[in-house]
Amino acid sequence: MRYSSTHKEETRQKLLASSGAIAKRGGFSTTGVDGLMKAIGLTGGAFYSHFPSKNDLFTAIVQRELSQSLIGNVSREQGFTRDKLERCLERYLSMAHLQHPDSGCAIPALGAEIARADLAVREEAEHWMRQLQQAWAEILKSEELAWALIAQCVGALVVARMLAREGTQEQVLSASRHFLNEALDGRLEQ
Repeated sequence: MRYSSTHKEETRQKLLASSGAIAKRGGFSTTGVDGLMKAIGLTGGAFYSHFPSKNDLFTAIVQRELSQSLIGNVSREQGFTRDKLERCLERYLSMAHLQHPDSGCAIPALGAEIARADLAVREEAEHWMRQLQQAWAEILKSEELAWALIAQCVGALVVARMLAREGTQEQVLSASRHFLNEALDGRLEQ
């Protein structure tokens, strides 16, 4: 039986989506090619018809995940206001986001692995981080505040995820939301 002309691309997209979720949940380097392929019902041997190497898959995951970043997409909406920003920060700095890294932002989940990755992966991450920073800078009228906002959001989520007690995790997220709201006062029109 012959596959449709779109089968290979559909399989590649399934592999990217599944591998992205696996990487965000448990780390990219900890899962082998066989495990990544098994997650979509294929054998490890089929991997190389989609990517030349596991590192090429990681680069593609970084591109896919960061280009689809919730916080970045929301910031590019028309009529972005302080209220929308606060709602975005509420969702980002929430227990639901903290507890479900596989469906959340890749930056706090994969940042340490990206930092240790080769140049191509880091360049891909930098491209998308700069896109995000530029979108926020336009809204906030401050390049510096945009970087600080990104760093605070990511850092708060990383710190909260490494803590054992839910109450302490919520304190970190709540304190970060409060800090950001204070920092943003006067930056956006109400």
